[in-house]
Amino acid sequence: MRGLARMVDEDKYCIGILTQVSAATKALETVALSLLGDHLRHCVAQASAEGGEVAEEKVREANEAIARLVRS
Repeated sequence: MRGLARMVDEDKYCIGILTQVSAATKALETVALSLLGDHLRHCVAQASAEGGEVAEEKVREANEAIARLVRS
């Protein structure tokens, strides 16, 4: 992000900045999907095994996280 801000501050070529924004976006999406997968495998799976309100809350959180990723 600092590199992108520096490019803007240094008035670099717009297409170059857009290319870097695209690369950063894809990298962040990859991290987000990895985190979501870990959350589902660990937190949600464990809560589901326990059942009850905790399980419902973890599934709700996961659904909201997925919705945010899909909208972005």
